[in-house]
Amino acid sequence: MHTRPRHFEDYSIGEERISHGRTITETDFVVHAGHSGDFFPHHLDAEFMKATEFGQRIAHGTMTFAIGIGLTASEINPHAFTYGYERLRFPKPVFIGDTIHTVLKVTAKEPDPKRPGFGKIVETIRVLNQRGETVLACDHILLAKMKSAG
Repeated sequence: MHTRPRHFEDYSIGEERISHGRTITETDFVVHAGHSGDFFPHHLDAEFMKATEFGQRIAHGTMTFAIGIGLTASEINPHAFTYGYERLRFPKPVFIGDTIHTVLKVTAKEPDPKRPGFGKIVETIRVLNQRGETVLACDHILLAKMKSAG
């Protein structure tokens, strides 16, 4: 992790960043269930899941989100902060043993009319498995200080 100070004006539409990979483990499933309180059989009951279309346990969507977004935390920007996430989807399941990585692409930017001196940046996020399938898609909304805001 390193510090990379960037103002709103320093972001370019189309720029892309790719994270390193992370293999999902059974421990991830158990720890996330404990943190979230989500002990649904879809995540923790192998016998139950054998009879489903998936044939095995599937990761919690919230775990896929937490790990996928966590993989992007390689840069600290003291001039920006997360405003939120929109359009969150889980188009494919994540299984124990899958290796995921995250691709971020700046797809929009505009001055923020509600916050003078700040601009909104949209990073379209795709979390991919080892087969290149999208397992999570969302938009990350980032607020960055403008250079003129000092």
